[in-house]
Amino acid sequence: MAKELITRDQVKEEDTWNIKDMYEDASQWEADLEEIKRLTALVTEYEGKVCKDAKNLLFVLNNLAIISEKIDFDYNYAQRLFDQDQGNTTHQAMSAKIFSLYSEVMSQISFVDPEILECDAAVIEGYMRELPELELYRIQIKEIQRLKPHTLSAEIEKVAAMTTEMCQSPDDIYCALTNVDLSFGMLKDENDEDIRLTEGRYIHLLESPNRRVRKDAFEEYYRVYKQFLNTIAAVYNSQVKTQCFNSKLRGYASNLEAAVDASNVSPQVYKNLLDTIDKNVDKLHRYVSLRKKCLGLDELHMYDIYTPMIAGVAKEISYEEAKETILKALAPLGEDYVALLKEGFENRWIDVYENQGKRSGAYSAGAYGCHPYVLMNYDNTLDKMFTLAHEMGHALHSYYSDTNQPYIYSQYKIFVAEVASTTNEILLMEYLLKNCTDDKEKAYLLNHYLDGFKGTVFRQAQFAEFEMKTNAMAESGEGLNADNLSKLYKEINEKYYGSEMISDDQIAYEWARIPHFYYNFYVYQYATSYCAAQAIAHDVLEKGTPAVEAYKKFLSSGCTDAPVELLKIAGVDLTTAAPIQSALDTMDRVLAELETLV
Repeated sequence: MAKELITRDQVKEEDTWNIKDMYEDASQWEADLEEIKRLTALVTEYEGKVCKDAKNLLFVLNNLAIISEKIDFDYNYAQRLFDQDQGNTTHQAMSAKIFSLYSEVMSQISFVDPEILECDAAVIEGYMRELPELELYRIQIKEIQRLKPHTLSAEIEKVAAMTTEMCQSPDDIYCALTNVDLSFGMLKDENDEDIRLTEGRYIHLLESPNRRVRKDAFEEYYRVYKQFLNTIAAVYNSQVKTQCFNSKLRGYASNLEAAVDASNVSPQVYKNLLDTIDKNVDKLHRYVSLRKKCLGLDELHMYDIYTPMIAGVAKEISYEEAKETILKALAPLGEDYVALLKEGFENRWIDVYENQGKRSGAYSAGAYGCHPYVLMNYDNTLDKMFTLAHEMGHALHSYYSDTNQPYIYSQYKIFVAEVASTTNEILLMEYLLKNCTDDKEKAYLLNHYLDGFKGTVFRQAQFAEFEMKTNAMAESGEGLNADNLSKLYKEINEKYYGSEMISDDQIAYEWARIPHFYYNFYVYQYATSYCAAQAIAHDVLEKGTPAVEAYKKFLSSGCTDAPVELLKIAGVDLTTAAPIQSALDTMDRVLAELETLV
C-alpha cells in the first residue's frame, strides 16, 4: 500500500474514466449552458398559456424534455470532473455554476406543472387526440396529476424552486469538510511502517487481521471526527430543517412521507422493513456471537466487525482478476449483458484507484446520451471486487433504461436503484461458493455473504431507524445537536448488535461519517433492494431464461410505472413483508452452514 496518495496528474490514463466521451473540452459544455438558457427563455414566453391549445402544450413539453436532458448531461460532466479531484478549484467552480443554473432554470419553468394541473383532464385528453405526439407525455402528465395535492401555485412554486441551490448547501458543506478538509494522522501498519489514514483506507484497515491496526485506525478516525462533531451536527441539523421546510411547504404529514412519495412509494414499505428487521434482530445477534467465537475474542469491539472471521484465507484480488471473475459470475444474465460489462471494462467507463482529493466510496452515475460512469477506490480486496460488480449493476441498469426509454422515462426511481447492483453481488457470491472446493475458503465466503446481510440489510435499516427518529425529533421541535444525536445513535447500535458486542464510546459518533444522511431517506432502499435482489438472483439461477427475460424487462422499464409495480415484473412484491422475511430466512440458512464449518 502506498504511504501517501498520488495526485490526480500521476494517475495512469487507462485507470481513469474518459470524460471526453461526454465533451471533448469544457468549451462545448459552456456552449450547452448557453443553449439551456436560450431554450428556457423560449419556454418562459408561454407562461399563462401552456394549456391554451394542443400546440402550446406540445411545444412546452418538448422543450422541457430537451432542457432537462441537457442540464442533466451538463451537471454530470461537471460532477464527474469535480469528484475525481475535489480540490481542483476550476472543477469546483464548474460544479457550482451548473447547480446555480439548475436552480435558476427550475425557478423559471416552475409555472408549467401548476398550469397543467389547472387544466381540466378532459381537455388534455382532447389535446392528445388532436395531436398524437402528445401521447408520449401521458405518463409524465399522470405523474404531475398524482402530485396535485402537494403542488403549489405557480407563484409559490417559483419561490420554492429558487431555494434549490440553498437546500443543497448542507450536503455541499459536509462533502467539503469530510472529503477535502479532514486530515487524519499517521498509523503503523501490519509491518510497523508509517501509513497515513484516509477515508479510502479506513475500512481496509478495519479489515486487517492485526487487531492493533484495527483499533488504532478506529480510534484515530473517530478522534478526528470528534473534533468536528458540533460542526457536523449543525450541518446535519440544517439538512433536516431543510427537509422539514420542504415537506411542510407541500403539505406532507412528515419528512418521511414527503421523501418516499417522491418515488411513489408508501411510507408503509419503510415501516414494513423496520418492523420485520426488529422481529429478526436476533439473527444479527447470532451473527455477532459467531464472529466472536471465530475470532477467539473475550470481548468483541466495533473495530472487530469488518475483519474476516476466517483467518488466513484473505488474498489480494487484482483489478484485472476482479473483472475476469465478474464476467464469469454474471454469465447467467446472458451474452448481451456480459458484452456490455466488457465494453465498460475496456472503454474507460471506470475511474479505478484513489488519488488525492478524489471523492471517497464508490458510485455509478451518468447522463442520457452517454454511457454510465463508475467511480471506484479499488484496493485489491474481495470487498472491492463485490463493489465493482455492484456499481456495474447500477451502470447496466442505467444503460438498459436509457436505450429502451425516451429521456423523460429513462431515470428509474431511487427506490429500485439498488436492485440491479445487489443482484450482481448475489450472483457473484453464488458463483464463488459454487466453484469453491476448500472448506476454509468456503467458510470465508459465507462470512462475506453474512457481512452482506449485516451491512446492506441490518446496517442500512439501523441508519434508516436513526434517520426516521432524528427527523421526528426535529418535527416535534427538538433541536439536533452532537449530544442527542450521539446518544440516539449509540442506543440504536446497542439494540442492533446486542449484548455480546462492546459498543465502544466512539461508535456513538458514527452518524457523523455517513454521507447518505444528506440524501433524504435514501438508505432504507439499500435494504429493500437487497431483499428484492435475493429473490431475483435465485430466480435467475433456478428458472433460467424466463426469469432473465423478466428481469431485463424490469431493467429496461425506467420510470414508466410506480417502482413497486415495476418490481412485480421481476416477481417481487414489496408491498408485503414477504420478500424481506424470505431474505432473512436465507441469512438464517447461511448462518447455519457457516456454524457447521467452524
